[in-house]
Amino acid sequence: MTTTRNTVQRREVVGVLSQLQGFVSAQELHTLIERDGGRIALATVYTQLKKLVKNGEVDVVMTDRGESLYRRCVVESHHHHLSCRVCGATVEVDAPELEKWAHDIGERFRYRDLRHVVEFTGICGSCQTK
Repeated sequence: MTTTRNTVQRREVVGVLSQLQGFVSAQELHTLIERDGGRIALATVYTQLKKLVKNGEVDVVMTDRGESLYRRCVVESHHHHLSCRVCGATVEVDAPELEKWAHDIGERFRYRDLRHVVEFTGICGSCQTK
């Protein structure tokens, strides 16, 4: 994890994210910060989110529409997400078989320091019964 300065803007972003259960867009986060009295530019929210993702403090998933959604990490180790395309419910997925496969692919092509992002989407059980 990289050391980052604990600026007012960073504290505002982390503070609001820490109060939320699910994923939010940068625009939604910006609106929530302003609603709580914070004064921060939308571009600064994006910058802070980028730093927090890079630092492993925030999870990011991509919607089917290509929009990035963010939330505070619940699990500190490397993990993946399974997200419902209807309601947005998300669970962390520990997938050792996937990690081994990614490692094997890297070895086969002689790559080192391999990193990957895998996102699973589907329709959760609750949405299937509606």
